[in-house]
Amino acid sequence: MFPRSAKRIPFLVLACCLYGVAIAQTDTLPAHEDSVRIPTGETAEIAFPAGRLLHDDPAFNKRSPLWIPAVRVVNVNLFNWTLARYVFNYDWARVSPESWKNNLKTGFQWDDDRFGMNFIGHPHTGSYYFNVARSNGYTYLQSLPFAVAGSIIWEYFGENTPPSRNDLINTPLSGSMLGEILYRISSNILDDRTGGKERFLREAVAALINPTRALNRFTQGRFCRRTDREIYQKEPLEVTFNFGLHKVNESNKFATGLTNAIINLQLDYGDPFEVRPRKPMDHFRLRLESRYGDDQKLIDNVIGYGFLFGKNISSDNYGMLIGGFQHFDYWNNRTFELGALGFGPGAIFRFRPGEKFTLYSSLHVAGVPLAANTTRFGPDTSEFRDYPFGGGFQARIEEAFNFGNFASLGFTGYHYRIWHYEGIKGRTHISILKPRVTVNILRNWSLGIEHQVYFDNRMIEGLPPLRLRQTEQKFFLQYRFGLPR
Repeated sequence: MFPRSAKRIPFLVLACCLYGVAIAQTDTLPAHEDSVRIPTGETAEIAFPAGRLLHDDPAFNKRSPLWIPAVRVVNVNLFNWTLARYVFNYDWARVSPESWKNNLKTGFQWDDDRFGMNFIGHPHTGSYYFNVARSNGYTYLQSLPFAVAGSIIWEYFGENTPPSRNDLINTPLSGSMLGEILYRISSNILDDRTGGKERFLREAVAALINPTRALNRFTQGRFCRRTDREIYQKEPLEVTFNFGLHKVNESNKFATGLTNAIINLQLDYGDPFEVRPRKPMDHFRLRLESRYGDDQKLIDNVIGYGFLFGKNISSDNYGMLIGGFQHFDYWNNRTFELGALGFGPGAIFRFRPGEKFTLYSSLHVAGVPLAANTTRFGPDTSEFRDYPFGGGFQARIEEAFNFGNFASLGFTGYHYRIWHYEGIKGRTHISILKPRVTVNILRNWSLGIEHQVYFDNRMIEGLPPLRLRQTEQKFFLQYRFGLPR
């Protein structure tokens, strides 16, 4: 929706607000005796305190009246529209009562935005709407309608183009998943018991991760609030960094072709094998990758899933989490573009056949209400949409066999079947296979290699099938650590 520079403006305002945290005079609030706490079970090999909150303490995170988040959702749209109209002078932001009337009469269409805008930009905006309510004391499910309302208001009144079907699906649904992830991560960073320099740093980092929550905290007076106990739900967070090289093969010959530098971040939140009452996003996995080289991509790949509902099953040597999951898939590299939003059943499984061996496995199947895919080789220079929207289903499998602290063998597989909603009738079958090996060299440090094979089979009505196969490799240094608090 906006250039990247526009999204930095709120951070400049926040920097001024955060400065007062380190020197503020603060008072300690009394503890709330009705806070819900449970003893932890076995965690995913990350040390964790003996007791913690199942949810944010309601005494210190009271739900605001309905009108407050409603007004702030409108304010988010007003701020975005003001930037678009008077700072960047975009034609589509020249709205009027006449354009509003036309939008209400015209009905829905598929928009012409570029791939990154539709599958990253709009979910990012949806996370703002969601966090307006979430940081005002509303739960995950209670915050979702605000994301829907914010998207509807923008589509009808923020642009002079007809409302987009794809945005009304992707903005609130993917935006709520992203918004809850940002909320959970910022909760792990915030600690209202602290003060001084530590408090300033915690507030600043949390503000960069979740600026909407930071603005709400500022207006609520929470930047300077001190408590004598933990008031936010916090779960174990395992962080994995990969630094290395990415080869896009020529004629599918191993380790040939173009070379890019890559940085990969994976977040594993919550222990999926702890037996406990569950809420949406108590466990999620999110991977982000950035590439630099012949075709720089600040965001090259975002893949994630989050738990929505279900239960745990466990015994002495195995544990399982089964239920419903939401999926977010975004691939935007030199070979292909692929975006998908999915919902469906899944299971995460751990089995320990011996003291030094552990098998991790997850299997997911999901319906896909919205997806898009295009194939190319080379940088994306198109200023408009060059892909059809569609839907269908997807499947995902992850396997990892750990040999103690020595090495790990892994395999990840993705399969998508997408039927076109528009344009030329047809369907696309996509498979992505990724075997992987890592070898430990020091504590928390490993060397690894990942091989990727991409298959794309396109069946377009009236044309012969089009088949594409592309191989890639990643050579990387990996650093892995746990953040229990």
